[in-house]
Amino acid sequence: MKKITGLLFALFLFNTLVKAQDDEIQKPTFGVHFFFNDFKTAAAVRANSLGIVFKNREFAKIKDMSPGLAINYINGLTRHFDMSISLAGSFVDYPIQNKAAFGRDFILLEADFSIRGKLISNKAYVNPYLQAGMGASLYKSYYGAFLPLGAGLQVNLFNEAYLLVNAQYRVPITETTNYHFWWGIGLAGNIGKKKSED
Repeated sequence: MKKITGLLFALFLFNTLVKAQDDEIQKPTFGVHFFFNDFKTAAAVRANSLGIVFKNREFAKIKDMSPGLAINYINGLTRHFDMSISLAGSFVDYPIQNKAAFGRDFILLEADFSIRGKLISNKAYVNPYLQAGMGASLYKSYYGAFLPLGAGLQVNLFNEAYLLVNAQYRVPITETTNYHFWWGIGLAGNIGKKKSED
């Protein structure tokens, strides 16, 4: 246990020293996001294929989706990889697999830890990224687990704030979760002390 603790401390210290010298690494950032849960499009893709859904325009309309709010913490690991932690809440009639519909909305809480792989460094004005991680959910008394897999775009606003546009396909691991798309847009800002210039 002492070896693992020592290794984690050494990695943390190394990461802190590297980031202190490199402004191309994502600084600690806090964000707020507005999003939609889309179960209808995910069900159509699974019933047919993504190509058929595009061809027949079987995408869900906004009225068929459930809106929600999320908070998010991002911290750079290297120039091209960040960690991201999110907590999201929405009211939805969640379609749990192999169970009858509840017939009314209840709160769905989802938390996830992801790694974002960015195409270019943090200084870029527009930066596309891929994202993958692990998540947990709570709906009524049902706990579940899922994989958030997605892509997004980070727009740099004066190196102090970011516009984040994100699309995820949330893949269930447990029977108490279900396939759905997560469409989000948010604003995030650097937290902590601003680096002083000599």
